[in-house]
Amino acid sequence: MPMSENFQGRLYPDLKEIAQHFGTPFHIYDEQGIKETGDRLLNAFKDFEGFREYFAVKALPNPAILSLMGSMGFGFDCSSIPELVLSRKAGARADDIIFSSNNTTLEEFEAALGNGGSIINLDDVTMIDKLPQMPERICFRFNPGADRSGNDIIGNPAESKYGVTTAQIEDAYKKSMELGAKRFGLHTMLVSNELSREYIIQTGEMLLTLSEKISKSLGIKFEFINIGGGIGIPYKPEDPHFDLESLAAGIKDLYTKFQEKNGYTPRLMMECGRFMTGPHGVLVTTAINKKEIYRKYIGVDTCMAALMRPALYNAYHHIDVLGKMDESQATEVVDVVGSLCENNDKFAIQRPLPIIEDGDLLVIHDTGAHGHAMGFNYNGRLRPQELMLRSDGSVELIRREETIDDHFATLDFESNVYKP
Repeated sequence: MPMSENFQGRLYPDLKEIAQHFGTPFHIYDEQGIKETGDRLLNAFKDFEGFREYFAVKALPNPAILSLMGSMGFGFDCSSIPELVLSRKAGARADDIIFSSNNTTLEEFEAALGNGGSIINLDDVTMIDKLPQMPERICFRFNPGADRSGNDIIGNPAESKYGVTTAQIEDAYKKSMELGAKRFGLHTMLVSNELSREYIIQTGEMLLTLSEKISKSLGIKFEFINIGGGIGIPYKPEDPHFDLESLAAGIKDLYTKFQEKNGYTPRLMMECGRFMTGPHGVLVTTAINKKEIYRKYIGVDTCMAALMRPALYNAYHHIDVLGKMDESQATEVVDVVGSLCENNDKFAIQRPLPIIEDGDLLVIHDTGAHGHAMGFNYNGRLRPQELMLRSDGSVELIRREETIDDHFATLDFESNVYKP
């Protein structure tokens, strides 16, 4: 199952009472599961000196989650001013943040360089001249174009808006050196939710080969390579779990060969978001309607404003019906739908599920990354609350639900009229 048996075993016995206490809908995250995944990541890469995970804040930008990441020694991958603010409030300083944005404004660069700074990861050669000042340390995001394939979420690298091309990359570092940069990193992010360890090992090999080439040409050493995030999770019950330990072993072989040839190795960095939190969150919602027309529809008390991945990517999220998970249960094929005025407001399409009645609790798996974070307010729908199942079994509110006052807050402003 996508959701771990451990998470189920600690959540499901009390879920009915939790739902009665807080009301539905809500996302709930598993503190213990997140810690265990963090420990597994650190253990897998323990032989890499200076290895560091930079949690992708975009996956789950909640202060309670960021504090948990900081407690494990992780840094933060940011791409906006609010993400910088959240990370710094969680205690991040300088080396704890890598700022990777695209089409970045001067205001964003100033925020990234100020308040203790961060590692600047430039997405475009034109941004070199748009920096307020060249920092001592600079990184570029590399896009290999047609030399590599991508996947459905990010797309074909040759068609991607991200990164610096093969033809541009060396000149980007040369120009940065001329403007005062003395420390260098190299980054890429080619895929998202990738379950093939071979692909990510190839990405590590690509970066090491490129860093070696640039080093020889420009006489510099790379302080780090960042292989990005993109490690996938098994959304479907039949999907394999990602072999993290085998990935680490494969990259270690690359590092050993690099060390033998070059006499040093750059630090290894990665920026997993989904892998860290995705399986450790679920969206809990109540069935409120059953409609039978050309299909059978189960209406629930939330909508794609709380989880848009199925609509955006046609993504699969497993669903449990609390108390009806016995395989002997009778099933029927249904669409599970929300209340939005959009026909793609669906959590499941033609899914065989136990027979659902009004009042049943549905648990939508794997919403711990890009669930609440991708929420929106179309139709005036308000995003739900977030809860944390603590390691001691308690459940804590870590974000209240939005209110109508929140929704209308931007309509409270002083008059401002331009007259030509």
